[in-house]
Amino acid sequence: MTYETIRYELADRVLTITLHRPEQRNTVTYQMLDELLDAFARADVDDTVRAIVVTGTGEFFSAGTDLSAASGGYAADAVGFKPLRGGIRDVGGELALRMFASNKAIIGAVNGTAIGIGVTMILPMDIRIAADSARFGLPFARRGIVAESCATWFLPRLVGIACAVDWGITGRVFPAGEALAAGLVRELVPADAVLARAHEVAAEIAATTSAVSVALTRNLMWRQLGSPHPMSANQLESKALLALGLSADVREGVASFKERRAPDFTMTTDDLPDFVPWWSEPTFEGDLP
Repeated sequence: MTYETIRYELADRVLTITLHRPEQRNTVTYQMLDELLDAFARADVDDTVRAIVVTGTGEFFSAGTDLSAASGGYAADAVGFKPLRGGIRDVGGELALRMFASNKAIIGAVNGTAIGIGVTMILPMDIRIAADSARFGLPFARRGIVAESCATWFLPRLVGIACAVDWGITGRVFPAGEALAAGLVRELVPADAVLARAHEVAAEIAATTSAVSVALTRNLMWRQLGSPHPMSANQLESKALLALGLSADVREGVASFKERRAPDFTMTTDDLPDFVPWWSEPTFEGDLP
């Protein structure tokens, strides 16, 4: 696929995906969503990608969906962007689920204000770093709709139910300091330093961690959020430790520690243990009430 609304740049095992519609404040269209879906799928099977940074061009991370006159809407004859692809499924949710399924670490470099899908698309990311001048908002209730991109699942798990409901039902815009205090973002830096800081974190992951360990850790944590008992963690972690115990990456990790040098991990996500996936992936049911 040729990308026109995003940039895809790989350097030193860190992939940077940039939302690139600066004149439209990086608002999201169907084309951008399809390009993002392709980019994340492409990165997931590329062993040279060890971490992914997502950012925006210009002063905005994303001002939300493109609601210009020709952008679409809910009407049956609408063209361009429509919240539900084919009238049934939220396409932003497709992107959230694609990121959720990733075996690579995903870091959000929120370079400026993020509104609507500009917020909900960062929720499945693993680390979020934002500009101290950024503002955030989930204005869906003020548009007569509800949040998309699986936000009603992700957001309460990140910031707690009270904060998530507050942001959701008021639709208010809030400052970066509030996002930090609630745990939506990990840290705040000046706007011109956001991307460099995200790259610093990504580079550390790429240089010092095992791709298999990152993929397993990400899945062990995300996919047990609804587990009713910690026994599931004990069982899965035991399987993982048993499977990895004699692996090349473990030998290298121990050797590099003893020799006080940087590790040179060689295993890829093709080397994940046989018990992965242990989960069953639900399918979208278009006739849900």
